[in-house]
Amino acid sequence: MLALRRFCRAATSGVGNARFLHGSRGILHQSGSGSAPGDTDAPTIRVTFVSKEGERIEVEAFEGENVLECAHRNEIDLEGACEGSLACSTCHVVLDEASYDSLDEPGDEENDMLDLAFGLTDTSRLGCQVVLTRELDGITCTLPAASRNFYVDGHVPKPH
Repeated sequence: MLALRRFCRAATSGVGNARFLHGSRGILHQSGSGSAPGDTDAPTIRVTFVSKEGERIEVEAFEGENVLECAHRNEIDLEGACEGSLACSTCHVVLDEASYDSLDEPGDEENDMLDLAFGLTDTSRLGCQVVLTRELDGITCTLPAASRNFYVDGHVPKPH
């Protein structure tokens, strides 16, 4: 038990609120990573979501929140079954090429989940791993025609 505690402490040291048991320092599960929706002084950027039907929906996003949080806050139909813990591919989005190229490469954990995504493209990312910054102002996120939810097909969890 002592060895497990040492491993947990070493694996989570220096990573803020993220808690995980592996050595990679991906974004992983975070709550409250962005600005508070009620914070009127929080800087915002423009994000365009393209629905499965092709409808373009432009919303304002807070700098520091991720694409999944932005989608849920704006009632965009982006699932996120694992609530951003990097354990599924249901928040898969296809980014415009310029935005994709401006991001760091996805980590191994994200690539593992992307391998399970429906409609994978060269500019696919998981919405929970794309943190919105001023440089991404005007980003376009296209929702794939379907997602693979191995837990309950068709269930859409509500953010809490």
